[in-house]
Amino acid sequence: MKKILAACTAAFMAAGILSSCSSQASQINSKSQAEAPSSSIAVKETEQESPNPEKPSDNSNDKTYKIGIVQLVEHDALDASYRGFVDGLAEAGYYEGKNIVIDYQNAQGEQANCNTIATKLVNDKSDLILAIATPAAQAVANATKDIPILVTAVTDPAISKLVASNEAPGGNVTGTSDRTPNAEQIQLLTELIPTAETIGLLYCSSEGNSKIQIDIAREEAEKLGLKTIEYTISDLNELQQVMESMVGKVDAIYTPTDNKIASGMATVSMIATENKIPVIAGEGGMVENGALASYGLDYYELGKLTANQAVKILKDGASPADMPIEYLGDFDFYSNDDIANQLGITIPEDLKK
Repeated sequence: MKKILAACTAAFMAAGILSSCSSQASQINSKSQAEAPSSSIAVKETEQESPNPEKPSDNSNDKTYKIGIVQLVEHDALDASYRGFVDGLAEAGYYEGKNIVIDYQNAQGEQANCNTIATKLVNDKSDLILAIATPAAQAVANATKDIPILVTAVTDPAISKLVASNEAPGGNVTGTSDRTPNAEQIQLLTELIPTAETIGLLYCSSEGNSKIQIDIAREEAEKLGLKTIEYTISDLNELQQVMESMVGKVDAIYTPTDNKIASGMATVSMIATENKIPVIAGEGGMVENGALASYGLDYYELGKLTANQAVKILKDGASPADMPIEYLGDFDFYSNDDIANQLGITIPEDLKK
């Protein structure tokens, strides 16, 4: 299944995003399921609505489970993972306020907040903890070796030292990977921008999963005869300056599924589009917020896949130690027609189909 996103540039969101990412630990965002953020990623209509809460539960266990959730930061992909997880649980008969209690916490992009939230969820004796994004997962994994932990939106849990191996985790952590087709994304860049010779590789230097993806992208670019220049940030406050430093030096920009770059995508798009620099991104939410195109996974479906693992743990008593990291097998094409028009780029019909 392929999808096409036609989205508007989100340049005017930049100020709000940068403000959000400077929140301190005292500003940790705690929400119930009903209050949790709704992603603006376009999904099938049947996916946007949670199952009917009045539907009789198939779960015969009368116990009410406490599920703690820590999400690194609010942006479309991670929000969609959360929503898919909650909807997936409901489809399996686990409903908020009925037989599960969800404690959702958002760390607002701060590692210190992740650590504080992890300690809280462990002290509250959660029956299961979901960690969305690598820094959140590492915080929870350091906080408990006993409570089952599911991770999602993590590129490589083994390289991130969350599990012994992706095939046999061996501890209390398992989950789903958001490994994306980085090589194919570089190939997409050459198809949409055939005149590009120098590619700027943009990512956050503190995100290990981003570095993994950048290495794959660079190798593919070199195979295709492209020159690459790395541009990194350690904080969102650096993003505008780094983007401006690319102008006149690169013909296109590639950025992977990087949480900080995703949070600052409005700034990336504003500067890149003004200077006629196309951006190929790691996931669809970044396209909606101003990148030209992507070939990536559906984070809502990734969340539902993670929910299936949660059901195995809660209902069947499965151990994370014996549950391999799981992956989505299908990827979708995303494009932003408004950005394409501003850049004077025509999206080939075979991709649109």
